[in-house]
Amino acid sequence: MPKFTYNLPDIGEGIAEAEIVAWHVKVGDIISEDQPLADMMTDKATVEMESPVSGVVTKVSGEAGDVIAIGAMLVEIEVAGEASAETAEAAPLATEPAVSIVEDENPHAPEPIFVAQVTPTSLATALVHSAAPAAEASAKVMASPAVRQRAKELGVDLTDVKAAGGHIRHADLDAFLSYGTQMGYRPVHATARRADEAVKVMGMRRRIADNMAASKRHIPHFTYVEEIDVTAVEAMRADLNANSGTKPKLTLLPMLIVAICKAIPQYPMMNARFDDDAGIVTRHGAVHLGMATQTDTGLMVPVIRDAQERNIWQLATEITRLAEAARDGSAKSEELSGSTLTITSLGALGGIATTPVINRPEVAIIGPNKIVERPMFVGDRIEARKLMNLSISCDHRVVDGWDAASYVQALKKLIETPVLLFAD
Repeated sequence: MPKFTYNLPDIGEGIAEAEIVAWHVKVGDIISEDQPLADMMTDKATVEMESPVSGVVTKVSGEAGDVIAIGAMLVEIEVAGEASAETAEAAPLATEPAVSIVEDENPHAPEPIFVAQVTPTSLATALVHSAAPAAEASAKVMASPAVRQRAKELGVDLTDVKAAGGHIRHADLDAFLSYGTQMGYRPVHATARRADEAVKVMGMRRRIADNMAASKRHIPHFTYVEEIDVTAVEAMRADLNANSGTKPKLTLLPMLIVAICKAIPQYPMMNARFDDDAGIVTRHGAVHLGMATQTDTGLMVPVIRDAQERNIWQLATEITRLAEAARDGSAKSEELSGSTLTITSLGALGGIATTPVINRPEVAIIGPNKIVERPMFVGDRIEARKLMNLSISCDHRVVDGWDAASYVQALKKLIETPVLLFAD
């Protein structure tokens, strides 16, 4: 009886070999066309190999865990000797690289060949096919009845389905359903491709890049994040704005700055600058707070001088003034340097948590994140509360984790009990 030698096909660009994950058949099993043979794993995916013919498995290549090369024999299948219509249809597979057909009736023959049994029916079919136009013959779809029935049920035209070996199997149909046009897939380069753009890093962007690279290169960062209930401080802020008169409207930021400054005397190591070359840490008495501000030219850090001496309305006014000066380019040099501690806030875009990069030579940077409303227990009740994560990144050469956590807990107490912000 003739035998099919099913070689491992090319199952991915650049793939030279694949590992046998599992066998679905063994020697002696009677299998049908499109029946799963084995699962093959590459560095990109695990692919199920299906039988191109029906017959009896006479040989398998290796065991689970073995690696075989693309084009090497995977299984050998003994097919029926009768040339049924289905068998005759499978004959063109002999031209596929992955499948070779040999005849072992005469093992001593110098070149094994496949000799099909010709019946009147098959001969008539062959004559009809030979008389058909060449274009029609090339457009013929090779698929098993099961695949054809499934494609019909799904409303898929098999002429649109591409198969590596020319014989469409269930795996090819699955791939088409996942990536084909029926699911809105667009072929590569079907739409206009946006041109690549080379942008030279220069000016302020170059300065920011150099500073950030130096910060990460020289400073061993660690980040601590704590959740803070801002319900009370937000309610206070709303009350103050409702009765502000001619005073500026408040955001949460000036209140956070007040809390940052009030907690500094207890934790002076947070408000410091570290001279790497001299090996000296200077703990500053005054809080010159850098305020990270996004501008059209890049990130700038204007400085609120002596922030600890300003009330929340003075801070609100200074925040607005410095932010506008940074964005329109009118900020003076002294307003953009000399910070001892930095706060960076993305406002409504703050996300769940951030890991801010320290503004070297400072030793800490504070990042408030987005406020979200969630249910939480308040005593025996469940209430809707406004919660915000507060991040702090510190220079571990100067600030210990305990100090950073303790400082944030002090901030949390002040923010969750906002009346303390106004206490001397």
